[in-house]
Amino acid sequence: MPLALVTAAVMLVGWFPLGALWHQQSLLDSTAAQISALKTQQHALRLQAESIDSQAAATLLAREQYQLVAPGQSLIQVLPGNGVGLVSQSIGDPGLQPLVSPSSVSSLVPGPPSPTPVHVSSTRGFVARLLRTLEFWR
Repeated sequence: MPLALVTAAVMLVGWFPLGALWHQQSLLDSTAAQISALKTQQHALRLQAESIDSQAAATLLAREQYQLVAPGQSLIQVLPGNGVGLVSQSIGDPGLQPLVSPSSVSSLVPGPPSPTPVHVSSTRGFVARLLRTLEFWR
């Protein structure tokens, strides 16, 4: 009888899938953590949806994020200039930038565009096209 109990204990310890159970439990724990995070996100999204449920909030959201206007209105966007006479361009409302003096208006007018160099190959035909295609190898 003691030999049978020892043999049964050895067989139980040897064939018991302890590693597999441990791995499955860790998978269950990570899945439960993911579910908890998703529930938290769902709750936050539900609160956000409730906060913009009114018509006024939806209109404000449409104007701020999507630049939509009500029927009969016009959308006008003022873009910052990119000239030499401008003070450093700041991020934000371009209406908060200082005014440009009238004497520096001539410096804001862009001059003629500079010519761009054109690479002309002396060879023509298939070889020239092949070399231009494989130009990144240089």
